[in-house]
Amino acid sequence: MSGIEALGRLLRQSHHARPDDLPQMAMRAAPLVGATAMVLYLVDHRQRELLPLVGGDAPARESFLVDGTFAGRAFTTVTACVSDTEADGVRLWLPLINGAERLGVLEVVLAGPVVEPVVEDCATVAALLAELLVTRDLYSDTIERLRRREPMRLAAEMLRAQLPPLTFSTGHLMISGVLEPCYDVGGDAFDYAVNGDIAHLALFDAVGHGSAGGMRAVMLASLALAAYRNARRAGFDLVGTYHHIDRAVHDHDRRGLITAALAELDQRTGVLRVISAGHPGGVVIRHGKAVKVLPTPTALPVALGHHRPPVVVEESLEPGDHVLLYTDGIIEARSAKGVSFGIDRLVDFTVKAIADRLPLPETARRLVHAILDHQEDHLQDDATVLLAQWISPAPARSDTELPEAPNRAPHDVAG
Repeated sequence: MSGIEALGRLLRQSHHARPDDLPQMAMRAAPLVGATAMVLYLVDHRQRELLPLVGGDAPARESFLVDGTFAGRAFTTVTACVSDTEADGVRLWLPLINGAERLGVLEVVLAGPVVEPVVEDCATVAALLAELLVTRDLYSDTIERLRRREPMRLAAEMLRAQLPPLTFSTGHLMISGVLEPCYDVGGDAFDYAVNGDIAHLALFDAVGHGSAGGMRAVMLASLALAAYRNARRAGFDLVGTYHHIDRAVHDHDRRGLITAALAELDQRTGVLRVISAGHPGGVVIRHGKAVKVLPTPTALPVALGHHRPPVVVEESLEPGDHVLLYTDGIIEARSAKGVSFGIDRLVDFTVKAIADRLPLPETARRLVHAILDHQEDHLQDDATVLLAQWISPAPARSDTELPEAPNRAPHDVAG
């Protein structure tokens, strides 16, 4: 049976499926593509482990580390990967992707040789299973419970429910963000949206980390997120959006203070427009070099905006350019010896990751993990990055042909 026929059967089974049913559905799909088993693994919130989602006839499995494993290679590189032959067959590892968002991996046990048609059929099934993971997650706590490796504080629960998926791609633009710590946030938040040709990017850092368990800062960040989306959906320009957020926060808490980076990127022309409201300046990386540190501040922090009008900075990007936005918890992170991570180390690490041709979400993941390692996993403040890569000019809207999806890269056979 082909991958398309297997898809049809899976779809018919999925209409009343719970997340708990997905392991069994994957096992039933296995023989349809010539496999003896299919096992789902989800990445934990810190993106360090791949955790098996088991049930029904799915075989028992242990978790894998992302770094240093075949399963992790499929996850980090977003390509199919083949590991050593074992007694029950060959292992094919496929990334589970929703759009460009990495959810985990699919283990496929094959009795026969791994040939391209088999990989394609398995990738088709993996794509549907990824979609089902996302949609079924909306109605159950099963997947969320699995992904948690420790209790989540209430402030983090509130804020993380409002964040967008970590990664999105239009084919001409890719956006990826990461926020740490996962289980106890202190007021950082990010958001994005792509409306037509314009990509909207925002990063917020609410003052008040640690106060009342971070709850006040989280309330301010949540208000800023809501006001940002409200302004964006009302069609406000960048200056109008800044003022809308400023008024909302000022009316709610006059002593509240939020630094913010608000940006718009035209996918057709590469023109980047930014307001830096008391926030660290973003960095433009081109051909392996930091070619521009965006001016800052160009506006007062949110809740003080009525004292001075904001200034919008424009920068013309070239195809392939990366824009790095970050909160001060990144550069101010200090080691046990008091050495700050610093802007130079931040840029150097990002440039090296880009030179290694890592997928953008993997660059963001490794960057935040480098911050955590620098502080021996004890962050003094939230550490948040938002990366955007302008890959190529988007065509006029009349050109409806879509670019190739990033997860269709050739598979990597490793023994």
